[in-house]
Amino acid sequence: MKKYLIAGLAGVASLTMAGTSAIAQDDDKNMAASSSTLGSVQSAGELRCGVNTGLPGFASQNDAGEWQGLDVDYCRAIAAAIFGDATKVSYTPLSAVQRFPALQNNEVDVLARNTTWTMDRDTKLGLVFGGVNYYDGQGFMVRKEIGVSSAKELDGATVCVQSGTTTELNLTDYFNSNGMSYNPVVIESQDNVNQAYESGRCDVLTTDASGLYATRLELADSDAHIVLPEIISKEPLGPAVRQGDDTWANIVQWVHFALLNAEELGVTQENVEEMKSSDDPSIRRLLGADGNFGEVLGLENDWAANAIAAVGNYGEVFERNVGTSTPLGIERGLNNLWTNGGVQYAPPVR
Repeated sequence: MKKYLIAGLAGVASLTMAGTSAIAQDDDKNMAASSSTLGSVQSAGELRCGVNTGLPGFASQNDAGEWQGLDVDYCRAIAAAIFGDATKVSYTPLSAVQRFPALQNNEVDVLARNTTWTMDRDTKLGLVFGGVNYYDGQGFMVRKEIGVSSAKELDGATVCVQSGTTTELNLTDYFNSNGMSYNPVVIESQDNVNQAYESGRCDVLTTDASGLYATRLELADSDAHIVLPEIISKEPLGPAVRQGDDTWANIVQWVHFALLNAEELGVTQENVEEMKSSDDPSIRRLLGADGNFGEVLGLENDWAANAIAAVGNYGEVFERNVGTSTPLGIERGLNNLWTNGGVQYAPPVR
């Protein structure tokens, strides 16, 4: 009996060792895979960022050809976290149809293109979203002259909509659920969608509400158009990366969280250096004065301080690009911190 017991224990030990070895091998594979994007970005000396072809407030080029906007600032923040230099970014303008293949085919390292986080994209398309940098919702814009004050009055309207977006599906769902009919004008490029609306090919333009406000600014007579009050969908927008690279996904996610935590803790672009000597342990950990939180990301310990120094905290990024002091004039609303009645909330650095 003792002989069989010893043999059994030996078998268990053998299986345990084999299992441990297999786990170690899996960990080695995972570590190798997880470091691949960061390594390629560092080797290239720049971050390849996929952005919108031109959406004021989020990603557009100024008269000097420089990219600017909320999503662009996220690209710059990630580059600053990696290199300590926010200028080490190349921008690839992508249409809605082009954006996912470009990310999946490794043409860009991160997609920061006002993209909605959905289950289908999380699973079928194999994406990982690095948080929500703008809570949005789909709306409608019409000419004031048609005398419509509610989306419920759009039965039979001709609607301009961009193809390859959640907007197209939401539009169908909304009209069907309200027993209304519509005539779609479906176009691939958002610029062409906007032009079709302005030229009178359709009665209504639909896209994310933030996009409607941006588009109205570019119309020949912006005051002749109104954005209707209805918001018909949830559109949590955020940066995305490919699945299978946990370290890279963590970097993109924690840059977002760092900007949110910075706002909550009162760390700004202007005071970030002096805040490194703060007595608050939460601030010291965030800015790399305490702990080794950069090391676990494969970055220097001042990664978050560099990102904040480059673009400011989340509130600064929002207000500079789309806030009430900009031509878009968008209120913080849901994009306020949780402490101010919004839903923006970040896990702590510890």
